[in-house]
Amino acid sequence: MIDLFEPRMPEDKLHESFRLIRQDPAYAPVMPVIQGWAAGLLERRREGDKFVKELQSTFNSAMWELYLNRALMELGFEVDFSKSAPDFCVTTPGGYRFNIEAVISDRSPSAPTIAGLSEQDFKIQSALKLIGKLNDKVRLYRGDGGKKYPYGVLEHVREAPFVVAIAPFDSDLSLTQNNELINLVLFGLGAPSHEADTFGHQERVARIQKKPGTEIDVGIFTNDSFKEISAVIFSTTGTFGKAVIESGIDRLVRSSRYRVIDKDLAQAGDPSWSLGEQYLAQGKLDFLKRYRWEDESLIYGMDVRICSSRVHRETHLDGLHIYYNPYAEHPLDPGTFWSAEITHNSYDVAADEPQQDHPDGALVSRQVHAPNSLALAHLLHSNGFIR
Repeated sequence: MIDLFEPRMPEDKLHESFRLIRQDPAYAPVMPVIQGWAAGLLERRREGDKFVKELQSTFNSAMWELYLNRALMELGFEVDFSKSAPDFCVTTPGGYRFNIEAVISDRSPSAPTIAGLSEQDFKIQSALKLIGKLNDKVRLYRGDGGKKYPYGVLEHVREAPFVVAIAPFDSDLSLTQNNELINLVLFGLGAPSHEADTFGHQERVARIQKKPGTEIDVGIFTNDSFKEISAVIFSTTGTFGKAVIESGIDRLVRSSRYRVIDKDLAQAGDPSWSLGEQYLAQGKLDFLKRYRWEDESLIYGMDVRICSSRVHRETHLDGLHIYYNPYAEHPLDPGTFWSAEITHNSYDVAADEPQQDHPDGALVSRQVHAPNSLALAHLLHSNGFIR
């Protein structure tokens, strides 16, 4: 197999993340993990060297493809790498076939720094980037712009579901956005409320401002404007941080997981389902914050955990979302990506409302930090453990 980490270009052309992995001995165990994600991917005709150079020079887009490649292996799918496009021509064990095109919303060197943006401006900018990238893939499928062989006319694509896998890398805050912005882009949903009496409620949003006097429609899966896209795969955890976790190296981990249970199944007196907020120190490097609210039939909320990577547990598929387009020309079978960790999101056209199936324990976000007292103090303070 081609070595992903043997430099193919001068040092000054290497991406800073790639240089860090190679130069810091602490990251040595991460390299074989990432190499393992590449199984089969580098054997595509004339593509191996190109892919390695992309990883070494731009990093994020290649890491997203590597993550997806491993996810498809975990699900037991086969990828036909004899097809040069889209990125993954996939067949399930049952013979069901579909295609995946991978893309990221990456940062521009000329983009404003986060320090120069308000939180709302950051969210608008990131949402616009997501819409722009999805629009690019629709144009590629249709052949807009004069592409000689648009995806839609390729024999292995034209009658099969076309899925776009997208991840945000456009700023240092991208991986903290959870699924809020993709919900806005696809379903026109605003940020969920964190107030106890309205917890989880999301206002409807029809459009966002691109610049003064110009607005862009959101909720692209609530109509047929993107009918060529059968579904969207999304994750903010399918990143380098996932490889760090899987390597087992020493890090501090901040994660959040969605929690939900039927009231009839919650045992009386079980503290893990007590309403309100709880702050718990479960060990020297293991802190848990619980939020719990109720409605007529459910208790639901969030677990935020700050702990050592030695006690953190996470699968490769944790944090993965599938969004189904009800207006798709070739719908993706909802049973295709069925695994306990995966969140499924659809839109009920008749009821004009989203249907979001978040399993109990679904990973919402995860970040890794240096294992030192300064990082720990910051995490504990910013998450309310230290007042």
